[in-house]
Order: sequence, then C-alpha cells, then structure tokens
Amino acid sequence: MKTIIETQRLLIGEVDFNDVDCLLEIYQDPQNLRFIPNANFTWTREKLKGKYEKINQDYKNGFGIYAAQLKDNGTIIGEAGLFNSFQVLNHLESGYILDKKFWRKGYGFEICNALIDYGFNTLNLDKITARMYQQNVASIELSEKCGMKLVHQEQTVEGMDFCQYEIKNKNKQR
Repeated sequence: MKTIIETQRLLIGEVDFNDVDCLLEIYQDPQNLRFIPNANFTWTREKLKGKYEKINQDYKNGFGIYAAQLKDNGTIIGEAGLFNSFQVLNHLESGYILDKKFWRKGYGFEICNALIDYGFNTLNLDKITARMYQQNVASIELSEKCGMKLVHQEQTVEGMDFCQYEIKNKNKQR
C-alpha cells in the first residue's frame, strides 16, 4: 500500500489489489453498510476491484478511496476517502466505511480529522462536505466533533432523511 496519510494509529493509502479481499469482507457485512446509500450486499472480488479501479482514477489528482490500515499489525479496518461528488476539484466529499469491530474506538475521528487536514493542507481545497442519513447519529456527532457545520437537510427520493455537513478551509476565507 502506498501511504498517503499517516495518523497516530493508522496508515491511509492507495488500495492495493491485495487489500480487496479484506475490504470485500467488510462490504459483505450488511451492518457495516447499513447507512450507505444504495448499499449493495452482493459484492464480489471482481465487482469491488472494478469499483476501486473506476473511482481511483482520481489518485492522479491526489484523492480517491483509500484503505485504512492499523499501523501496529497491518489489519485493514475499512476504507476512507475524498470524492469528486461536485465535479469541481476545490470541493470534495469525505466518506468512510469501517468494519463494525472498529466502531466507537476513535478511528472514525482520526480518519475524519486526517482527511480534513490532508484536503486543506495538501490538496488546498476550499471546503469538504460529508453527507449521511439522519439516523446515522454516530456520523453526525463525528462530523460536528471534527468542526463541520450542518448546512442542509433533505429527504431522498426513497423518503430517507439526510444531512449535509461542511467545513471550509480557514486559510482560504477572506
């Protein structure tokens, strides 16, 4: 794995196709994906590899989906990344999926802060957005703890309530 971000306990780096089997296990557990829009529980190694190949064409721009790995033993605990959801390179969306075994241990906070720092100080982004279902209380609390502010609430076409949080790069505000 080519490391992009290093935190106190994690290495966050480009998905190596040797990592796909570990990530596939995470994707095949419905509890891990219960708050992911349009979650697909029929992932195969080939489908997941194809997803990473497609999305990670943006690695050349410094962002994409990364594997999150424990420093101390190399265990892949999930994925995290910055995505070009808004079709502009100065405003990206952050997101992550962690294996439920690693929930409520501070890894989400570590990842979220690292993505914000990387986005602002390395990629020079103007702002970062996080979107989640309103029922995903842990992600809402995490977004707020990381300094993000609620900017929008709406319902999906399926009738699910969702929230949009943002944080602006203080170094670029006038």
